[in-house]
Amino acid sequence: MDCEFFWSAVKYSGTAFLALCAVSLAHAQAAKTGNEKLYLYRGADREQRILENARGEGVIVLYTSLAPSESVPLTQAFEKKHGIKVELWRSSSEKLTQRAISEARAGRFSVDAVETIGTDLERMTREKIFAEFHSPHLADLIPAAIPRHRAWFPDRLSYLGVAYNTKLVRREDLPGTYEGFLDPKWRGKLGIEASDIAWLAGIVKFWGEDRGMRFFERLAVMKPDVRTGHTLLTQLVAAGEVPVGLTIYSSGVVPYKRAGAPIDWMPVEPVIGQPIGIALAKNAPHPHAALLFADFVLSPEGQELFNSLGRPPASLKVKTDLNSFDSTMMEPAVELDENEKWEKIWNALFLSK
Repeated sequence: MDCEFFWSAVKYSGTAFLALCAVSLAHAQAAKTGNEKLYLYRGADREQRILENARGEGVIVLYTSLAPSESVPLTQAFEKKHGIKVELWRSSSEKLTQRAISEARAGRFSVDAVETIGTDLERMTREKIFAEFHSPHLADLIPAAIPRHRAWFPDRLSYLGVAYNTKLVRREDLPGTYEGFLDPKWRGKLGIEASDIAWLAGIVKFWGEDRGMRFFERLAVMKPDVRTGHTLLTQLVAAGEVPVGLTIYSSGVVPYKRAGAPIDWMPVEPVIGQPIGIALAKNAPHPHAALLFADFVLSPEGQELFNSLGRPPASLKVKTDLNSFDSTMMEPAVELDENEKWEKIWNALFLSK
């Protein structure tokens, strides 16, 4: 509202105008808390109420960084099950976050649900874009992946490990820990992704600062091939240009392996895990459809679909070999708070000329 107009209105309308403002504010607050009350509703008629109203809304607007090869089957399965259209906007996690924050700051509320990596969900959480929601499937989720504030919940996981070209490297020759790659025989055969700061932070925290930093300092001396983009690095391993990728997501290898490419993935200690999750917008225009979609994604049906697509599910109810190894789970909020510290170290080791 224009300030000059506001004070003029107060001067000439006095109490009546202020009363009108109070009523408008009360309505706005009620509108803001309406979705939050719905999201946390646990009555016996919850499922029926959500489904009926979601069908009345008829659509859900979803922002996601999930690749089309996975996001399309997921949304199609939801549409087929419930008859509700999913308007999908897919982009990188960074661009998705920028869009959601820009829209929220401008007071444009178009998104219903967001599905992306935990660190970017944290950025949006701090902008108060999301609201906590209840789902009967929350108890099935891996506890270590659930943020303390519960403004979003994990629906899948990502694991950083070692991918290798099976024509150039034998699995039995790979070391059991990352320190084994410091052997001179691996010089000129290793690649890392240019932005994997969380990998450095996770290993240093797991091993302790002395052991962790000693490893990374020695790895930097070996001058691994630094490439931008996990997809690119995975492609280069499959093509044999980079025999071993040290920081590759297990889920990224699955489609290449299924297509017959000479690539495989191996968990090497320590495996760094990161939660990827789903959040519901506090001001979602289609809140019932958003909540129904979250229920579907977190249900055994949705989690099994992730599993079939090669994405490690976050539910303990789904039997999978995609996480049959020990890992250390990163906390996105801590990652965000400490990013500047670890970024400086990472850049000095691997990105400085």
